Amino acid sequence: MASKTEITVEEKLKALYELQQVDSEIDKIRTLRGELPLEVQDLEDEIEGLQTRINNFDQEIKDLQGMIQEKKNAIKESEALIKKYEDQQMKVRNSREFDSISKEIEYQQLEIQLSEKRIKEYTQQLSDKKLIIEDSKAILDDKKSDLDLKKGELDEIINDTKKDEEKYLKKSEKIEKVIEDRLLNAYKRIRKNMRNGLAVVPVLRDACGGCFAKIPPQKQLDVASRKKIIVCEHCGRILVDEHILDKVETEKK
Repeated sequence: MASKTEITVEEKLKALYELQQVDSEIDKIRTLRGELPLEVQDLEDEIEGLQTRINNFDQEIKDLQGMIQEKKNAIKESEALIKKYEDQQMKVRNSREFDSISKEIEYQQLEIQLSEKRIKEYTQQLSDKKLIIEDSKAILDDKKSDLDLKKGELDEIINDTKKDEEKYLKKSEKIEKVIEDRLLNAYKRIRKNMRNGLAVVPVLRDACGGCFAKIPPQKQLDVASRKKIIVCEHCGRILVDEHILDKVETEKK
């Protein structure tokens, strides 16, 4: 192919059209994958989120188990103190000392009741969190199964189309090298803005091959002359002479 400095307008149009054809083939291949890449990514994100949630609940369960053990230890300490105070009550010399020790015993009994209440609350929370973990693990297993299936489908499609995609990507890169940067950037910008990825279209039946708007006769003549870059005033796509298609196909044979 000619260099960027040597290429004529007609050759530029031909190169742009060929590039469009190649890029459209790449689009078709990627369309076969559909939403699978996004679905795989979403599932991977969901699995990561579920795993983080399960890990957080596992830590909360460990914390609750530790708090339950602390309360059980506190009950043992209070029971030991109550026994100690009861022994002391047997040795008091007056009612004032007896009443003072009785208050200490009552306080420790209240502490035991409070600890038992907390143990009951923590045990319920523990049970609730274990149920949540079980449900989350079941969901996680389902998501992992879905991910394996989606990845399998995606890998199969990629393997089936990998060679063709690589071939077209190399061809696209080769064509891009002969198109001047300004024109190539314009092509890519137009392509990005078009839902179907068509940036270069032929004039067909006096209309733009992209948006199907009527093209004025004079502009059709300008397109047919292939002496300057003409764009559709309605959609902004680059227009080419429909007969350039035949020329490209003939040269490919």
